[in-house]
Amino acid sequence: MKVLRYLLVFVVLAFVAEFFLHSPVLVFVFSCIGLVPVAGLLGEATEELALHTGPKVGGLLNATLGNAAELIITIVALKAGKVDLVKASLVGSILGNVLLILGLSLFVGGVKHGVQRFDRGTAGTASTMMTLSVIGMLIPTFFELIHKVQRGLPLLVETPDPSLDRLSLWVAGALIFVYAASLFYSFRTPERGVAPEVGVDHGASEEHHAPRWSVGVSAAVLAVSTLVIVFLSEFLVGAVEPVMRQAGLSEIFLGVILIPIVGNVAEHLVAVSTASKNKMDLSLAISLGSSMQIALFVAPLLVFVSLLFGKEMTLFFNPFEVVALALSVLIAGQVAVDGESNWLEGLQLLVVYVIVGAGFLFL
Repeated sequence: MKVLRYLLVFVVLAFVAEFFLHSPVLVFVFSCIGLVPVAGLLGEATEELALHTGPKVGGLLNATLGNAAELIITIVALKAGKVDLVKASLVGSILGNVLLILGLSLFVGGVKHGVQRFDRGTAGTASTMMTLSVIGMLIPTFFELIHKVQRGLPLLVETPDPSLDRLSLWVAGALIFVYAASLFYSFRTPERGVAPEVGVDHGASEEHHAPRWSVGVSAAVLAVSTLVIVFLSEFLVGAVEPVMRQAGLSEIFLGVILIPIVGNVAEHLVAVSTASKNKMDLSLAISLGSSMQIALFVAPLLVFVSLLFGKEMTLFFNPFEVVALALSVLIAGQVAVDGESNWLEGLQLLVVYVIVGAGFLFL
């Protein structure tokens, strides 16, 4: 993780490119790379505060701030009116966790250790919660498609619909309620829950029980990291359209593939690292727990946050996004159902991610 700190030089380069070079491509590239170490520092500061506050409060901190970088980036994009980019990045975050990171973790762990075993109950709970989140996206999407057919409107173009707005608010509230219930369940039965584990490298904490940073230092790093992420997100979002035109890439592809990876690299490295140490329960808790947090907390929260910007974000997604997400969650659940994994199952998930990525590239 410390190696990522060398990438902090790109934070300076991003500011230079934004204010002096005025090159959208350089701004986009430097901002993407700069977000990687800053997001890592934000996660590290959260973990340090969690060590000071104890397991229950610490678990709550990680369960609410584990995807803080992703949340900041999407709020900035939402403020800029790039709703499609926000929705694509939410779908991409979930796909990246259940296919790319889980697949890479199973592959690396399987190559090194052969067949690895983990708690079927924990994996089953996470799989059920992810299926619930897919239902929360499917219902508003199919509702709006049927509603458009009835009114004779274009299917894939989102038009003002008060019924969809109300349905999205109800579904978002229900998903947040279920996520809160999952936190309560995790705190009461930690051996069966995954939410408090999100973003915490317990493998590393076994080596040093005492926190390395004081509360003041941790809070300062958290505050500064948040501020820097806000600036870099502004740069990134502002450069999206010029980069799309020059590179010939769609907004959906950037949102699904690139932006989620940028905001979660540090957490992804922890998941793969713990799998290589044969700690599959922790690795699954990170990848599946992060997916749950995005689907059941971040996405619904953005529906409510969007009300502050004058245009409500609904839970109507591109049908291709929803289908890709549903199939990905299905195959990830199939892999986890027997409580053991191997490198071939990891490779299968990686291949699915490549196929899905190709679909979004040519969409």
